[in-house]
Amino acid sequence: MHNNAGMSSEILPANAGAATVALSRGHRALILFALTVGGFAIGTSEFASMGLMPNLVRDLGVSEPQVGHLISAYALGVVVGAPLLALLAGGWPRKTLLLALMGFYALGNLASALGPDYHSLLVFRFIAGLPHGAFFGVSALTAAAISRPEERGKAVSLIMMGLTIAMLVGNPLATWLGQAISWRWAFASVSLLALTTVLLTAWFLPAGAVPAVKAGVRAELRAFNRLPVWQALLIGAIGFSGLFCVFSYLAPTLVYVTGVEESWIPFGLAAIGLGGVIGNITGGWLYDRYGFRGVALALTWAVVVLLLFPLAARSSWTVLPGAVAVGVMGAMAPVLQIRLMDVSGDAQTLAAASHHAAFNAANALGPWLGGLAIGAGLGWTSTGFVGAAMAALGLLVYAWAARVDAREDACAECA
Repeated sequence: MHNNAGMSSEILPANAGAATVALSRGHRALILFALTVGGFAIGTSEFASMGLMPNLVRDLGVSEPQVGHLISAYALGVVVGAPLLALLAGGWPRKTLLLALMGFYALGNLASALGPDYHSLLVFRFIAGLPHGAFFGVSALTAAAISRPEERGKAVSLIMMGLTIAMLVGNPLATWLGQAISWRWAFASVSLLALTTVLLTAWFLPAGAVPAVKAGVRAELRAFNRLPVWQALLIGAIGFSGLFCVFSYLAPTLVYVTGVEESWIPFGLAAIGLGGVIGNITGGWLYDRYGFRGVALALTWAVVVLLLFPLAARSSWTVLPGAVAVGVMGAMAPVLQIRLMDVSGDAQTLAAASHHAAFNAANALGPWLGGLAIGAGLGWTSTGFVGAAMAALGLLVYAWAARVDAREDACAECA
């Protein structure tokens, strides 16, 4: 069932995978809103463990690095689930797939809320992460398909905005809820948000509006297995891990380094989220102006701000602006998402989903590397230096990708 309000005779451009029914601007906005709510739910769940780290430590009787493993378990679920579900269900109608993925997400977070101990929570966080990448990937493809070509980047950026708004609002609220009642209520609330997304998507997205691309598993794998695709994924997995290295241990850094009360933690998380919103908007602008080169600018920014973060963390006057600056690294996300959509050919669903697998590989890698540095006695602020090193490695991968692009362009001109 869907809402017929807002339908008109306006016909969308005949892009590959474009909407097969006429949609008014208002109806498209409602569909994008429904998908953005899903992104908000996912972002709130993904980052909840970071803000609730002190609460989880006390309630589960584990250390901060062990809570970091909960973050990594979720991220690994995304890494495994994104390509697997994209391949197994890539031929499904887009609406059916979106509803199934978000329904699964609701169940995974409900299980997380009910997990009796640390080890069961590790399993449930992994399970909850499985539909994450596929949902975002299919959402991005749907957003692009229902939009005009000149609004494609803006539409994809809006889907990503749900994730960044979760960092700004959802995660601080989940942290406050966990501090006021219990961390379990944070995951239970995400389950309700996921069910809301199911209802909104079922209502607003017309059945068959965006057809599935049935390239076949082998054809999709062949299209996916191209160097530009793997390079973009590597940039996300390596370069973006610096953000998660700092973000994952922001709560104990605020308490033990900055020396503020735990009541500051939601504000620190909101600062990262504000930076993410700024970065998401900036990323769309970077892509429109510089294309793939926008990644290099975002990574250069990342190296600088991550090197400065250990200094900023030592004062309550500078730690929040420093957190905002780190969050602006999120500018990479929309640029890389559109890059993957442009270079993946018939592997659209797989590549779009794998984009989020790459970013969650970063979400697993960042906390793990940060935990190693902290465990080695280098201190909480060592996460900034570790993160800067990873962003610099991401720049090297970008330089490789740019060189390959230049060589291919030269060959095309010669031909």
